[in-house]
Amino acid sequence: MFDANRLRAAMALRGVTGKELAKQLGIGESTFYRKMKTGNFSRDEINNTIEFLGIDDPKPIFFAEKLA
Repeated sequence: MFDANRLRAAMALRGVTGKELAKQLGIGESTFYRKMKTGNFSRDEINNTIEFLGIDDPKPIFFAEKLA
């Protein structure tokens, strides 16, 4: 399960906006925000995000456990 709040926090720590990350991923800003709501990022987008933001442990962001 995707945790959008943790991704937002990682972006904020590095001073990266949604627009900047969307550009890095090669998608439109509106598409990026739609993906933030659904968590439906491709494997390449996830890998690019991890590299671009320098995320050490992507599990809590992209593979968070679903809470009951």
